[in-house]
Amino acid sequence: WEDVNNEKTMQFIKKYSKHMMVAALMILIVATGIQIGIRTHRANKIATANAYEMAIENRDANALAALADNASGATADLALFQAYLLDNDVNKLEKLANDGNTRDFRDLARLHIVGIRGDDMTAQDMKKYLSDMDSKSSPFYYSARITLAQKYLSENNTSAANKILDEIIADKNAPSTIAATAATLR
Repeated sequence: WEDVNNEKTMQFIKKYSKHMMVAALMILIVATGIQIGIRTHRANKIATANAYEMAIENRDANALAALADNASGATADLALFQAYLLDNDVNKLEKLANDGNTRDFRDLARLHIVGIRGDDMTAQDMKKYLSDMDSKSSPFYYSARITLAQKYLSENNTSAANKILDEIIADKNAPSTIAATAATLR
């Protein structure tokens, strides 16, 4: 019985030895590729973190802007926003508002742009510009709403302003400072 099993095993090995070697080699190549990919990804993340740290320490807006171009995700958005804070280049803020990787930074940039250029906008233009924040899932929802209400008031459109202000005042989830501001403006 043992001799029969040994003979069948040897026949199987002889018949499929090339296939088994190719499969083993493919597994080895794939595992090596995965390891190289993981190490390269980690090295890139560390290099990005070091470049970010150096740019912050040196207060270098250009280095932060370059990092934003070469990084991805929230890191790129944060670098671009901080570059704007260092040099007050509104173009960086507009790039972030239009092309930012994360919604929160896009919304933050839009609020800053409204603060800078809001006087040159109509209330309808501002409403359209801030429309992405017209959802409670945006962390800047209430700030955008109170800003829009103030714009309506500046155009003497009290009915539109009061509608927004009443919604804020009635909203139990509105931050107390925003609700108090809305009540004062009302």
